[in-house]
Amino acid sequence: MRTSFPKTPAGKAAPKLAALFAGLALALAIAPRTQAAEAPRLAVAAESRDLIWNAVAVGDDGGVYVAGPRWTGSRGSALARLDAQRRPQPFPDAAWNAWRPGQDARTAFVNINAIHRDGEGGLWVVDTGAPDFGGTPLPGGAKLVRIDLASGKVQRVYPFGPEALGAHSYVDDVRFHGRHAYLTDAGQPGLIVLDLDSGRARRVLDGSRYTTARAGRPIVVEGETVLAPDGKPLAVNADPLEVSPDGRWFYFAPLNGPMWRIATRWLDDAGVDAKTLAGHVEPWFDLPPVGGTVMDRDGTLYFTVLADSSLRRRLPDGRVETVIRDPRLHWVDAPYIDGTGTLWLPVPQMDRVALFHGGQSRTAWPVQLFTLPLHGGRP
Repeated sequence: MRTSFPKTPAGKAAPKLAALFAGLALALAIAPRTQAAEAPRLAVAAESRDLIWNAVAVGDDGGVYVAGPRWTGSRGSALARLDAQRRPQPFPDAAWNAWRPGQDARTAFVNINAIHRDGEGGLWVVDTGAPDFGGTPLPGGAKLVRIDLASGKVQRVYPFGPEALGAHSYVDDVRFHGRHAYLTDAGQPGLIVLDLDSGRARRVLDGSRYTTARAGRPIVVEGETVLAPDGKPLAVNADPLEVSPDGRWFYFAPLNGPMWRIATRWLDDAGVDAKTLAGHVEPWFDLPPVGGTVMDRDGTLYFTVLADSSLRRRLPDGRVETVIRDPRLHWVDAPYIDGTGTLWLPVPQMDRVALFHGGQSRTAWPVQLFTLPLHGGRP
């Protein structure tokens, strides 16, 4: 297509054209990146027509591990390692994935909600212990399981008892610092601090405003408020959590935000009373309703925004940027950064499962697992 410019007196055309092109260049420089420009960076790493994965982790050897809750309607292994053809194989073995109602909940996965690497060759599995959404954990069912990836064997099981759980607890996710593990309770609001050496667990910030989902901050996906099975707006208590790269700070939030922080030294000290502990919590970031978060080694927080199917990041200086926005990223759950600087994005579409729609699933199959290179693909 030909483009013509109005005629101008001799000697005046060049400055006007220069100004026009300068304006166009400035507009292009400050324009936000479009979905079309960003979308090709996403790659499908795996997909399934049977399993709904909300968690992923990658071993040092490149092995990919996936998991998802029982109540989503998944059919297959609760925890699996993807083989060379990206097909899920039960991990660590079939027995740990064979739990059925009425069977012993202590030595099998009842309902996995999260998995996490510890940087020392271990894969940690968070089992809520309750087969139903919002249900009561079974005796011995709620636990944290460490699997040694080199041997593929369960190394230790940390069961949670009444000192750590409430009747409606839903142990959600885990992070580590030193010889302590920190877990969020999305069902009965609170945090769990676990001493990895002794195995003793204790409950902190129980029922506090910092761990309780706030009213007036609905979880909205594609313009619709997500409703719980009882028809009320879904409320998810303490859920996303991170530890700063230097181990100094623990960050946590209800699923609908905001995000708080507390120095890990206060959590680690079992002698600190509840009032004193709460007094050391401080606001950190007005996190919107998210599917999940992950913190990079430089302290950048990546978080998946439910309202617009986007991935954003909060830089260490507090600036917030949109990394990518794509309709395929519909309720990305727990993102994961592997050792090569690749971000893994499981898309379980949690709001579409049958539980939230009167028993009729709206899941768009196949469920997909995406990757997105960060830092130009470098660690």
